[in-house]
Amino acid sequence: MGILERFGRGPFLVLALIGLGLASGGVATWWNARHAEPAGTAARRIPGEQEHIVVEVLNTTRAVGLARVATRMLRDAGIDVVYFGSDTGAALDSTQLLLRRGGPDAAARVVRALGVGVVAPRPDPGRLVDVTVRLGRDFPSRLPARNP
Repeated sequence: MGILERFGRGPFLVLALIGLGLASGGVATWWNARHAEPAGTAARRIPGEQEHIVVEVLNTTRAVGLARVATRMLRDAGIDVVYFGSDTGAALDSTQLLLRRGGPDAAARVVRALGVGVVAPRPDPGRLVDVTVRLGRDFPSRLPARNP
């Protein structure tokens, strides 16, 4: 019996590895199908899928958390919010959208996402945002009612 005629564990090992790969692929497919999101669930949009708009959100009112709520609404609409916080100026009655750079379409998308806002051109390319949102006292009235 020569060296070439000798059979070892090599073919068995290869078949075992192929079987293990097929089994793990089947388990992964089953796991993904079992833990997939329900069909009616809408995933959040990724900023940049449409025209890329960069926004900052400032709360001028004393109500806590409005800037965060507006940020979530804008991000759900596919708008990139790079900063949110409080504005140290006077509280506004109406929400202002200050157009810093770009065209009026960017501000129109923000108005549609928030359901409120008056657009005013205030070019300031140094701010590195397209729109500055200054939330006023009218914004909470546009929010959907929450169940306690």
